[in-house]
Amino acid sequence: MRRLGSWLGVEAMALYRYVSGRDDLLAGVVDHLVDQLYDQNLMEPDGEGGSWQGYLQRLAHGVRRVALEHPEVFPLMASSPPQAPWLCPPLRSLNWMESFLETMLHYGFDDRQAVQAYRSFATFLLGHLLLEVATRGVELSPITTAEPGQHESSDLADYPHVYRLQSHLAANRAADEFEESLEALLDRLEGMRRARQRS
Repeated sequence: MRRLGSWLGVEAMALYRYVSGRDDLLAGVVDHLVDQLYDQNLMEPDGEGGSWQGYLQRLAHGVRRVALEHPEVFPLMASSPPQAPWLCPPLRSLNWMESFLETMLHYGFDDRQAVQAYRSFATFLLGHLLLEVATRGVELSPITTAEPGQHESSDLADYPHVYRLQSHLAANRAADEFEESLEALLDRLEGMRRARQRS
């Protein structure tokens, strides 16, 4: 709080008129980012000729943009308490959930499928984007913090496959893998929706 107060040109105590402490401040930052993304019209169903796939792609790319523009804050979106216990991060507000479910129902998902789509989509985003920001050096947990260069001299003699494939393992394919995984998720959800229509 002292550092923030100094940056703002005020005493740290002045900040306590607006927030009760560091946790309250961080929760406000997370809420601001979630609301900002919501306000960017990502939640509006597509117009004539639109699709639920297009909606999910816009939403996924919007969340990814937030994660990459604010990599230090994105892990807080995953770990901060949501507005309700069944809300999944990073889609963590009641506005998000309501709009997501409304859109899925609009495009022919039944209630159970809409909830399953919400959980699957949130899990995809959370797992992929936490991994992506972690590969950029963002600390996800103080327990897992590694010293710079700590793993560079690891002896891989006992791991021939890891040694042979280390250049492939080190390659950054995050953007491509995000697209491929998103397409696979959309295909799976479409199969689920079609199975309902046939029954």
